[in-house]
Amino acid sequence: MRFDLVDLQLFLHVVEAGSITAGSQRAHLALASASERIQNMEAALGVPLLVRGRRGVQPTAAGLALQRHARLVFQQLARMRAELGEHAAGLKGQVRLLCNTAALSEYLPDTLAGFMARHPNVDIDLEERTSSDIARAVREGGADLGIVADTVDLSGLETFPFCTDRIVAVAQPALARTLVTQEGQAVTFARLVDFDHVTLTGDSALFRYLSQLAERAGRTLRARVRLRSFDAVCRMVESGVGIGMVSEPAARRCARTMDIAVLELADAWALRQLSLCMRSFDALPRHAQQLVEEIRA
Repeated sequence: MRFDLVDLQLFLHVVEAGSITAGSQRAHLALASASERIQNMEAALGVPLLVRGRRGVQPTAAGLALQRHARLVFQQLARMRAELGEHAAGLKGQVRLLCNTAALSEYLPDTLAGFMARHPNVDIDLEERTSSDIARAVREGGADLGIVADTVDLSGLETFPFCTDRIVAVAQPALARTLVTQEGQAVTFARLVDFDHVTLTGDSALFRYLSQLAERAGRTLRARVRLRSFDAVCRMVESGVGIGMVSEPAARRCARTMDIAVLELADAWALRQLSLCMRSFDALPRHAQQLVEEIRA
């Protein structure tokens, strides 16, 4: 069995992209070369690694096993580079961090900016996912760290508290007054779901979560416009396009300069503890441990 790091990295790119063409582009290889490399890997192993279809490729059971081991190989290489210290001059560490929408938009930017300024040789691969996807990816070795809502299964993972986050609704003041009967009264998501909504883009973790909640209630979240940030959502709400669901810090910040009302949600899921998770702190490369310590502080 003869694999090199280029083969393993290519295979990871192909599986993550769901396409040999897209994977070869990420690996900076010609399509023909990429296809030949994967065929050679399958021949060496004696089993198919991918199922080819009209819409791309999916890993077989053997392919999933190879994906898991390839990720471990690159994580171990990252640890090696970090531990070599001054002997690894010119090599950079990388941390793969997955987080939900609120963490990405409201809580992480300042922390990451400070950390990266103090650690110029560390790159952070940051991606937004739903909490359930994050927990699964960290557990399977697809990410070093994750920031998730504690409503998901975190068994088998080491966790640290990160922060408390609340999802609230924002609406024009006149509409808000029709939704509550007294000052400070909370409103349920079920009361709001049939209104027009201003949402984050369809690939955002929060949009997918809210859509799932609506579907469980037999309803459909009607998104009139989808935007890239909480601030943009609040601005569109101010214009009367619909109701928005955003993280409370963003809502309170925008309410200081925009004519919007902030409505607390009565649903238990709206208040959640965000947690930092990993498979094992001690097994992380030193630069990833430093990021954990920075986030916890």
